[in-house]
This record gives sequence, structure tokens and C-alpha cells, in this order.
Amino acid sequence: MAKKPAPSPATVHALGDHKPGEGRVAPVGNRGNGDELHQQVEGGAADPAAYLTDNFGHRISDNQNSLRAGERGPTLLEDFVLREKIFHFDHERIPERIVHARGSGAHGVFECTKAIPGLTKASILQKEGATCPVFVRFSTVAGGAGSVDTPRDVRGFAVKLYTDSGNWDLVGNNIPVFFIQDAMKFPDLVHSVKMEADRGYPQAASAHDTFWDFIGLMPEAMHMIMWAMSDRTIPRSLRMIEGFGVHTFRLVNEKGEGKFVKFHWKPVLGIQSTTWDEAVKIAGADPDFHRRDLFEAIDAGDFPAWDLGVQVFDEAFAAKQPYDVLDATKLIPEEDVPVEIVGRMTLNRNVDNFFAETEQVAFLPSNIIPGIDFSNDPLLQGRLFSYLDTQKSRLGTTNFHQIPINAPKCPFHNFQRDGMMQTLVPTGRANYEPNSLAEAGENGGPRASAETGFKTFETNDERNDPAQKLRLRAELFADHFSQARLFYLSQTENEQAHIASALVFELSKVALDHVRARVVGQLRNIDEGLAKRVAAGLAIDLPAKEKAARAPVDLKTSDALSIQKNADDTMEGRKVAILFAEGSDKAAIDKLKGDIESAGGTAFLVAPKVGGIKVKGGTLKADGQLAGSPSVLFDAVASILTEEQAKALSGQGAAVQWFMDAYGHCKTIAHDEATQLLLDKAGVEKDGGVVAIDKFESVGTRRHWAREAKVRDLA
Repeated sequence: MAKKPAPSPATVHALGDHKPGEGRVAPVGNRGNGDELHQQVEGGAADPAAYLTDNFGHRISDNQNSLRAGERGPTLLEDFVLREKIFHFDHERIPERIVHARGSGAHGVFECTKAIPGLTKASILQKEGATCPVFVRFSTVAGGAGSVDTPRDVRGFAVKLYTDSGNWDLVGNNIPVFFIQDAMKFPDLVHSVKMEADRGYPQAASAHDTFWDFIGLMPEAMHMIMWAMSDRTIPRSLRMIEGFGVHTFRLVNEKGEGKFVKFHWKPVLGIQSTTWDEAVKIAGADPDFHRRDLFEAIDAGDFPAWDLGVQVFDEAFAAKQPYDVLDATKLIPEEDVPVEIVGRMTLNRNVDNFFAETEQVAFLPSNIIPGIDFSNDPLLQGRLFSYLDTQKSRLGTTNFHQIPINAPKCPFHNFQRDGMMQTLVPTGRANYEPNSLAEAGENGGPRASAETGFKTFETNDERNDPAQKLRLRAELFADHFSQARLFYLSQTENEQAHIASALVFELSKVALDHVRARVVGQLRNIDEGLAKRVAAGLAIDLPAKEKAARAPVDLKTSDALSIQKNADDTMEGRKVAILFAEGSDKAAIDKLKGDIESAGGTAFLVAPKVGGIKVKGGTLKADGQLAGSPSVLFDAVASILTEEQAKALSGQGAAVQWFMDAYGHCKTIAHDEATQLLLDKAGVEKDGGVVAIDKFESVGTRRHWAREAKVRDLA
């Protein structure tokens, strides 16, 4: 038998020396121009595994910053370190999205309500009344496709507008800022927040060691952490979240004049969130809570809507601010630049097939139309490459644009041909240009248009030297705490308590003492009171204050950042449960149900049994059974019972818990006299939100936050 040849030296070396996760030389830490942490090997380290390299063995000098044309300039395509890092990250999982895997989508229409031709030549914003179809995908970020809807997480808010100038994809979140400043760090951020690599849990949760270890070393994330620990990340409904483009973009008019712009989606129903206890219980009661809510609202004709707003400002304004408008960890306070409403988006049709539409839709931040352009935001610049690249991995072909949900609704022509899963059948032989085939009577194909084609905004010298090629952040990027402090101080006392309690919960899941201490030390740069509350909640000594690269400055608080300060006292879009049982008064139930529906809400009948139940005045069918319809699924509850039924239900845990949770979650409870026995058993005390049935309309579905201190300990 022939002897098996030895593997080649090249193969032996490559496989033997590739040891991911090794490299135990203690790094030397120093801070960069934007206060980013560089952990570097001291020169002359003997262990080859100590040196960070690309996949071809090239040692990397800077793993924190992408290569830019000037410190505030655009990211350069020649940055092979960035491209390889994101390229590999984009293809790590097949075929599920690496982030934003769990999503819900719907079709709708966008209408321009205020034309702004002086600011932009974007066709959809030229004339009041102009419309175009849209598709929207809402999503969680950290969890897989099979995770639940209600974890504490950022929500993706991606809109595809099918305009007559091509697709415009506004791919954002329900929070206006982000964790990181440079796309170079996105793989690291997501790796840290995903399930821990050795154990595969926790799923869809940031309350674990690796995430908070990363956060404690990345002070640029602290503004986003304030948002992430606030009630913004536990929304009541996808219909009640804001949307943001996150980045600074540009509007460009017909004269080629440009101004900066921030995009906002404002929900017509207002913003509403759950409490943390509710979110946890909803996950168990209905893992598809948000998806079901969106689908059922549209199916019932209660079409959710959002107003599109813009914050427009120029370079002169930007240069005067104590922050950099190209920094994705910063926002523009609405008090400084008011949001101008220019359109309304209404979702009016559910998808016909979840996979074909919601799962296969591909959003690209690079999909813009004439009149909209990019800024030099380094996080945005990296996304322009990453999203296009990742679609090839997910959808298997460069022809993903031919899938109906992704295809534009205007003509498109080019010389791109063939490729896997090609469904078009180009004719003729013109697949290149320039060509002169038309001179022989053949079809010569399309050509570029200097007059109507997309033209990139030309200026690149706004506080930037484009002649330089640097791995460097602008100095203002180093102020990581001023806006985090602004956000925290803009909240109500109750909302501040929620943030502190969320931090205590998350950090209590961290097993590494030094990580907890470092994060609390960072919090001292935001607010001493917050840091003390969190330290007390963790039963640790207040750690030393972490050094801030730039001392935070006090900014004027902004009421626009608070959910509770902007709460709409409305029944529209809200769901109220009415508990009844055998013998309940049908006339009283019908009246309450009618009042709720006439005010724009939805009434949901709950009973111990479903099916036809004999009541006073006829028969009623319940929409849901008591044990399967906990009060966490509703915005308010009401009860119309007989004394006999109330006595019987007081011995059932599900009924007692139904009222106990509604009370504990600060919801309105409307009841008749007979229900008082149940309320006493549940520990429900009389207050402004516990009222008689005939008083329900006056308190509606508002939350009664003054009650919260009586029902739970807050940090």
C-alpha cells in the first residue's frame, strides 16, 4: 500500500499556527484622540499569538479606527483591515440575520404633507400629496429568529420607500444614538452582546459578563446605555415606538446646495412602554406579543401611522456645538433644532407570505435617491459596505434585488448580467459600455446621465483636511458623558428610577466584580446620584470615578427625551380587558365595550371559560380564557361580576394574579361593587387609578406611576 504523503509545510504551518483566542501577553492600554481604548502589544513580544493580524497574517496597528481621508473625512475603500473584518462578520451565520433576526413587517404608503424643494430635490418631497409605497420591518437586535418579542433590546425600524427615483432605504432604530462611533467596532459590539461563546446563553439579553465588560471599556457607549436601560427598550407596541435614522445625512437641492439632516419617525399613537416586570411576564404569556399586536391592528383596519420629521442644520450650526454631528453616539436636541414634519407613513396591509417578504427583504443604507446624501459619519460609512455584502451571504446571490419585495417600482436598466438565480432574461449582446452597437441597428443599452443621475455632494473640507489619510477620531468624539447626562436628567423621577433599577438588574447578572465596578465608575461621570443608587442596589462600595477624556458639560435638559412627559392620554390604539363570568350584566358590559370602542380603543372580553356563557340579559362569548389572557397583555382592565362569581374567583390564583399584576403595573382598574372581594384578596388599594366602572372613561388607559413606589422596590 502506498505511503500517504506528508502534508505540505505550508499547510502544517497554517493550521498549526492558527489558534483563535490565544495570546496571553498582557496588553498595554492607552487612549486615542477620541478617548477610545487601544490595547496594544509592547514591542518585541516573543509570542506570535500576541499579535493581532488579519486572516492573511498581516499585523494590525489599530483595531479601533477605520482609515479616513482626514480626521472627519469619509472612510477609504483601501482600508483592507475594516473590509476583511466586516466581510467576515457579515458571513458568520447562514442564513439568519446576524443581528435584527427576529422581525415583523408590513406594507403601507408614504405621503408628503409638506413639500421642501428648497432643501432637497428628492422627488417624493417635491409636492404636497405625492405618495409612494413603503415596506417596514421592525425587529429586535440581539436575539435569534426564534426568540421572544419583548426582551430589553433596541428595536430596528427599517423603511423601504419605493419612490419614482428608485428605492430609498431609511435603516434605523427606535433610539436616535448608537453604542459605537466607528464601524470598525461593530463586530466586537455584537460579539459581546450575543450569547456567550462558550455556553450559548443568554439568548436575547445584555445582562451578562461579556457585554458589560465591553461597555465598561468603551465609554463612548454610555449615552446609548442610558437609552438602553430606559423604558424605550421595553415598548408596549411596535405601533408606539419612535424611529430614527441615527446618522447625520444630507439634503441636497437642485442648485447643489447641501444641509445636514436628522430623520425622525413620530408615532401618531404616541410612545408607550411596559414595565420590566410586564415585559418578562408577557414573554411567557405571548412570545409573539408585538408581532401579533401589529398584525391584528392592521387586520382590523386600525392602521398605525408615523409622521416623518426632519431636523435640518448647516455646518455653521454644527461647528458651534460642544459635540460632533458626525458622531453617532450624539443627538441634536429638539429644543435646539425643532423637528419639522414633512410626511406621514401609514401601514395598511399585512404581508401575504412572511418568508417571501419579511424574511427576504434586504435593506441597504446605500439605497438613497437624488436629493439625499451621506455624511462622513464613520459608523455610517462602514454600514454602506456591510449591508450590501451581507445580503449576498443571506440571500445567496448578487441578484437579491430581483426578489419582488426588494425590487424597485420604477424602471431599472444596467449592464449587470448572469449570476446565481438570475430570473431576468436580458436580450442582445450589449453587456458593456462604451459600445457602438446602435450604429449597426442593435440595442446599445442604457447610459449615464450627467443631468439627472445621482451626484454626490462635492464638499469634503468641513473642518477636515481631505489630503490626509488617518486612523484617527476627531477630538470632540471624546466627550462621552455630556449627552448621557442630558438624557438622564431629562427623565422624570420615576423614569430615572427605572434606569437605575435596570442597571442594577443587568449588572447583578455580571459575575466579574471588576466589570461591575468599572461600569459604576463610568456612571459617576454621568450622575453621582445614579452611580450611588446602582452601587447600593448591588451592595458594593462606590468605586473610584473612571477618568473622562473630556469633562462633561451641562446641557439644557430636553423634555422631548422623556416618555412620561409626552404621554398621550388617549384610548386610541389601546386594548382594555373586561372580565366577566356567568350571571354578569350584559347591558353594563355592552355599554363599557361601546364606550371603549367609540374612543378608538379595543375591548377584549375575558372569562373563566370561552364559548357561550349565560349572563344577565342573554349570552356572551369570551375572546379569551382567564388563565390564558393575563392582564399583562392589556393596557387597562375592568371587571363586571356577581358576588357569587367574585367569591368563587377569589379562590383562583389566575384571577387574583390578574388584578395583582394590573395594580402592580400601575394600570387603571375599573370595577363594580362585587369585584371588591377580589381586589382585597389581590392587595389592591384605592387610588386615582382604581375606580368604579362609570369613572373608567375619565382615567382611560393612562399609567398611575405614583403607585409604583408602593408595589415594588426601585433602585
